[in-house]
Amino acid sequence: MRTETAPAITVRIAHVALWTPDIDRSAEFWQRHFGAEVGPLYHSARRPGFTSRFLKLAGGAELELMAAPWVEREGYAEERHGWAHVAVSVGSEEQVRALAARLEGEGLLVSAPRMTGDGYYEAVVRDPDGNFVEITS
Repeated sequence: MRTETAPAITVRIAHVALWTPDIDRSAEFWQRHFGAEVGPLYHSARRPGFTSRFLKLAGGAELELMAAPWVEREGYAEERHGWAHVAVSVGSEEQVRALAARLEGEGLLVSAPRMTGDGYYEAVVRDPDGNFVEITS
């Protein structure tokens, strides 16, 4: 087992994303049962057919509900209904770049740091089990 520890940085979960076949149905569930504030529907120009909506919970936590026509299509295993990723905020674009570079060196980088269409500066990595983790500023 590796015993080296990561440099001390402040990390908080920025949001958790969920693939769903029906964003409005899921948003209504979170709003009705948990008091979520439902944000506007986002349509990606980079990935036609991808839509998402952010929900803010009273304690400050956010959920991203996502839908796309290719999710759970036969032979397409990268994206499926259910939890998609955990996003953690590390406080700055510089920290995102540094952490992404370190994880790239370990072969875990999926997507290099970039500004997304929905306003996040992020990189995407996989944890040891293959789960996606977004690192945001």
